[in-house]
Amino acid sequence: MARSIFILGLIGLLLLTGCSPMQARAQVDISDRQIQAVATTGMVADLVRNVGGERVQVTALMGPGVDPHLYKASEGTVIKLAEADIVFYSGLHLEAGMGKVFERMHGQVRAVAVTDGNDHSLLLSPPEFKGNHDPHVWFDVSMWKQTIPVVRDALSELDPDHAEIYASNADRYLAELEALDRYVRVEAERVPARQRVLITAHDAFNYFGRAYGFEVRGLQGISTATEASTADVQTLVTFIADRRIPALFVESSVPQRNIEAVPAAVRARGIDVGIGGQLFSDAMGNPGTPEGTYIGMVKYNIDTIVRALLGEK
Repeated sequence: MARSIFILGLIGLLLLTGCSPMQARAQVDISDRQIQAVATTGMVADLVRNVGGERVQVTALMGPGVDPHLYKASEGTVIKLAEADIVFYSGLHLEAGMGKVFERMHGQVRAVAVTDGNDHSLLLSPPEFKGNHDPHVWFDVSMWKQTIPVVRDALSELDPDHAEIYASNADRYLAELEALDRYVRVEAERVPARQRVLITAHDAFNYFGRAYGFEVRGLQGISTATEASTADVQTLVTFIADRRIPALFVESSVPQRNIEAVPAAVRARGIDVGIGGQLFSDAMGNPGTPEGTYIGMVKYNIDTIVRALLGEK
């Protein structure tokens, strides 16, 4: 509680001070230096790096294995946000713990929700999410493509002298994501339709399922902030046993213990089921690895899913 009060107090001080770091930075000419951008998740940071190129220095707040549903802003986070030229976040309440921080920043540092570019008619709104949209749009590559113009336009408005660079980078990255989307579709179709069942720790893959023809089940809901009940576990165990599902998956940003009870309970019913591998859901892999990029993460996920469901090594 004391930590939260300190954070909000620091933000309030920055907003009330006429020469705050946020206001001072907004007045500086950036045409002859790199833009200092802060991004929340790894997926957003990778998006901004691809569109911004060498013109933008990107700092990601949430590294590998960090759950954005549970992330809370620290004093260091507030300082990074205050010193940024621009902030990019995913939106759709993914970074729920940072909502008040973004609200207090309004008018001082431009904060851009990249999912503002998504067609809202295509957003999923599961009943258990209490009227909010499912924020995990990056699992459908065709929907993540819609975030590219948002970043391009925000950077061009901030740095109009280099708008052509951002437009060119955006076109290149759009083509790369179109190729990625085709790759995922081809790989998914290798799995017979009845076998396309994806079971994970939490319900993050609904856009993936809709786009690529998978039935998706999660032990927890869309947010990891709530714990699965005994009834949730038993319902999932019965589903796996009845359908003879060969594998389920753990997630890099969700503790494995959250789903460990499920395969054990299924085996107790005489049905063999294994852990098909670890998927990247709300966080990407380590920097410098293929999975540390959005494209590499998506390829890793679909390859892991297909191999496990087909029984390939």
